[in-house]
Amino acid sequence: MKTTFFKKIILFVAVCYIPLQSMAWGTNGHRICGQIADSYLSPKARKAIEAILGNESIAITSNWADFIKSDPTYKYLYNWHFVDFEKPYTYPDMMAFLKQDTAVDAYTKMNFLIAELKKPGITKTNKLLYLRMLIHIVEDVHQPMHTAHADDKGGNDFKVQWFGKESNLHSVWDSQLIDYQQLSYTEYATMINHTTAAERATLQKDPISKWLFESNQLAEKLYTDIKPGDNLGYKYNFDHIATLNQQMLKAGVRLAGLLNEIFG
Repeated sequence: MKTTFFKKIILFVAVCYIPLQSMAWGTNGHRICGQIADSYLSPKARKAIEAILGNESIAITSNWADFIKSDPTYKYLYNWHFVDFEKPYTYPDMMAFLKQDTAVDAYTKMNFLIAELKKPGITKTNKLLYLRMLIHIVEDVHQPMHTAHADDKGGNDFKVQWFGKESNLHSVWDSQLIDYQQLSYTEYATMINHTTAAERATLQKDPISKWLFESNQLAEKLYTDIKPGDNLGYKYNFDHIATLNQQMLKAGVRLAGLLNEIFG
């Protein structure tokens, strides 16, 4: 009896731990990006997406890919959430690297999902899975630590303190900066969702390689801004909140552009 009980405890801890290793933006961050994307859907894309998601909004479905990590059946999706870079790249170097990329990662899987969703006649089950994953991954790669270094698990092993409590660089950017603003995801989206039509058009023309390059450049800067063990707080929030907000806004706008392209 005791053995069974302890096995259950160990399984529960493992299930809770695994999602933290690759979760990006956290629950609110993903919903903020999804809420922004929803505001820029074309009527045709909105109708097609509603037919797939039913009553589930883009904001809510944004987190499905993280929640489902608790189900071993979906373990194969783990590497879809990030793409690792071992060093700073120039944009031409980044493009050359991605051109040869055959790994199971966010870049190759976004391209796969886009191509699949454009095909006629894919099953309803696959269409739902692919749409949920595409929404999530587009948002993921705008979180800088999802385009960071493999050797520290995208900043998970870069230990810091957040207002005196143990944390890591990945978690700070996943959720702690966002949660510190003390806004609901709808309030947050309303606060930062201000773009002109020209700005949206420019962002939506950017290729995926540009998204990854921008995020990786930010990740490299974040690594050099601080050192392991630093206690981050008011000043870190002041110095970085605008960048974080810009990344979530870009994610939402670009996601809308991509969904309009696929379903419009």
